Amino acid sequence: MLVFKHIVDYKAWHAQQTGTIGFVPTMGALHQGHISLLETAKKQADTTVCSIFVNPTQFNNADDFAKYPIQLADDYRLLIEANVDVLFLPDTAEMYPEGLSQTKIYPIGYLDTILDGAMRPGHFQGVCRIVHKLLNIIEPQVVVMGQKDFQQCLVIKQLIEQEQIPVELVLAPTHRANDGLALSSRNQRLSAEARQKASLIYSNLCRVANGLKQAEPFKPLQEAAIKQLIDHGFTPEYLLLADANTLVVCNEVSDTEPMVLLIAAWLDGVRLIDNITL
Repeated sequence: MLVFKHIVDYKAWHAQQTGTIGFVPTMGALHQGHISLLETAKKQADTTVCSIFVNPTQFNNADDFAKYPIQLADDYRLLIEANVDVLFLPDTAEMYPEGLSQTKIYPIGYLDTILDGAMRPGHFQGVCRIVHKLLNIIEPQVVVMGQKDFQQCLVIKQLIEQEQIPVELVLAPTHRANDGLALSSRNQRLSAEARQKASLIYSNLCRVANGLKQAEPFKPLQEAAIKQLIDHGFTPEYLLLADANTLVVCNEVSDTEPMVLLIAAWLDGVRLIDNITL
């Protein structure tokens, strides 16, 4: 596996390449969810590139940024075992030579005002800023992202369209633990007791989804799920039903449009998100 820490070195290597590149951007603390994204990228392109960069501009909570897990030795091992071709590993000065102050504002509109956009002000502007930079540096033909970050995927889709970036966005299914919990680097911060409870996020999503398939009204299903989470020590931020294409929030299932259930809740000081498409 080749490792590049500087843009100029990566660009020199890239200039010699003739095949297609599949790219997976990450913030490290890699797990099997990331590996599944890389496996998808390997099927889509000749060469697989992974980036590891904990992006400071997408954290609206300084404490969350400070606590984000860093484990480069384990990351290297997983990437080598997965036969990844290239790791791009820049530092903050490399990615933000202009400094961290935001200059360009990305017009992502409605997506910046709801769900994680509302709960994490400035988050998606930071995401757009770093992904735009990375796509310009890596110049992949395919970028693979996970469905767990559903709203982020829609934001990146919009970014690619608005900036006319010549790359295909491929969404990979959420990779889950045996108990259904969506894999996330933040899961490592859960206590053993909280980790056992965390699977209630997914089980409640499934319960709501199954109720909707049986034509039960959404509101009572939503209220029951939120109550159970609160009773087990969660602090829910939202559990909502939305149009899967636009994220316009709905109160009932559409007969014509794809729908998605989305949830965010705090447990043991860790913010967990998940979703199920209907």
